[in-house]
Amino acid sequence: MLKDTLLKLLTIPGPSGFEGACADYIESEMRPCADEIRRDVMGNLVCVKKGAPGGKRILLTAHMDEIGFIVTAIDEDGFLRVATVGGVNPKITQASHVVLASGAQGVLFAEAGSDPVSLFIDVGASSREEAGKKAQIGDWAVVRGVVSDMGDRLAAPYMDDRCGCAVLMETMRRLGKTDNEIVAVFTTQEEVGLRGATTAGYAADPDMAIALDVTHANDFPRTKETTHVVSRLGKGAAVKIMDRGLIAHPDVVEALEAAAAKAGVPCQREILLGGSTDAAAIHKSRAGVPSGVISLPCRYVHAPCEMVDLNDLEGAVRILLALL
Repeated sequence: MLKDTLLKLLTIPGPSGFEGACADYIESEMRPCADEIRRDVMGNLVCVKKGAPGGKRILLTAHMDEIGFIVTAIDEDGFLRVATVGGVNPKITQASHVVLASGAQGVLFAEAGSDPVSLFIDVGASSREEAGKKAQIGDWAVVRGVVSDMGDRLAAPYMDDRCGCAVLMETMRRLGKTDNEIVAVFTTQEEVGLRGATTAGYAADPDMAIALDVTHANDFPRTKETTHVVSRLGKGAAVKIMDRGLIAHPDVVEALEAAAAKAGVPCQREILLGGSTDAAAIHKSRAGVPSGVISLPCRYVHAPCEMVDLNDLEGAVRILLALL
């Protein structure tokens, strides 16, 4: 079920600010698992499973949005000029097949000799009028979702953070009665500044929060100067110690590692020197929230071929179930 869910999520485009189709699918799947479902002003999908009186309120998040592009102009020759949405690396992403909000397809490329890199999309049009039938200024575009299924390992453009969404969905499916109230929020606009998590954390007012997101698995051939390994693919989900926006609460780290031991699954420790997650916004909400992160090792983050190991995802589900 976990793999099937992830494969479905990988077919649904949804860059920051345009997560509605992804939220529609997740909502349809979560209705049997939640006592309450609602969407807030930011577009966050909030799924609540009620607990016993006196239990803790635990917030779990995974972000629905992906990095992408937005059309800023259409030139007289029919090329779409685009800006990036989120942390796109133009040098890695150019020469990719893309799909636009209209469903039209095209090719992303860079203007010759441009520095910084200036990106455009070729939709096969020969004039502004022809291109205008396929896209308008303000339309989004994303790398087309081609999935490489290698058994336990999958590679696709949208793993960040559709794999986290799949883990959270599977956790809610398997979770039986619990004394705690579980607030599972599928957040928006993480890639452009943790915006959905900022409001979701304030609204939930939780006793503890855990974000699910990818982290770099740098266990592939690299130059000598960049051999630092954050985590390793297939060696278990990682418990975050620190990243650029969060020093994980010691009690949450201890609880997650104890849950991994209880579940009998391996886990790694993670320190990420660049980047952060929803937890960076949530832990500063109101008077403060004890927060942590279950990080899912992922090779080639923010490239069109992000790779994860399903065993790591399954381990993350088991850790959460043991904790909750």
